[in-house]
Amino acid sequence: MTVYALVELEVTDMAGMGPYMEAVPGTVAAHGGKYLVRAGKTEVVEGGLGEYPLKVILEFRSMDAAKRWYDSAEYRAILPHRQKNSKCNFVWVEGV
Repeated sequence: MTVYALVELEVTDMAGMGPYMEAVPGTVAAHGGKYLVRAGKTEVVEGGLGEYPLKVILEFRSMDAAKRWYDSAEYRAILPHRQKNSKCNFVWVEGV
């Protein structure tokens, strides 16, 4: 079953995020994932957006594939750059 990573974030230090932003697309692709949304313009139609303004949606072929990416040595090596330099909500959602 397809799985989506729904991420919303606020960058608190753009320079500190640089290594993460440069490397993360390669880690996603290496694990069969792809970007569906990458911090594009948003427009609220009903209700409100989540806590943080930037939205990212990644697609993986399965929960196992998504977790293999998240737990991979390549991603774990750059993850501290995001964690130190942004505020973030990150959830897995199974698709149909």
